[in-house]
Amino acid sequence: MSTLRNSVHLVGNLGMDPEVKNFDNNRKLARLSIATNESYKNDKGEKVTETQWHNLIFWGNQAKLAGDYLKKGDEVAIEGKLTNRNYVDKDGNKRYACEVVVNEFIKLK
Repeated sequence: MSTLRNSVHLVGNLGMDPEVKNFDNNRKLARLSIATNESYKNDKGEKVTETQWHNLIFWGNQAKLAGDYLKKGDEVAIEGKLTNRNYVDKDGNKRYACEVVVNEFIKLK
């Protein structure tokens, strides 16, 4: 059961090309967003599709692979864990972010 703790699995389409950053210690970071869709019928019997956006973080070799092979619109399956962080933006406001740190991904289309 320990593998179920803080485990996220998503399948969706990328909303942007990877933003890859290289750090001094040869470490790489890639940021992406993924859209997941859920469809259902409302009270009137009409089909409704809701889209949720999720921020993804890739580190190391996964970041390199994401930067080399992924692009906006690709359908991917990811596995990772949820993380929360806060930071101060350029205007001095405290912001909060919920992100999925990706352990593995597969490009589907």
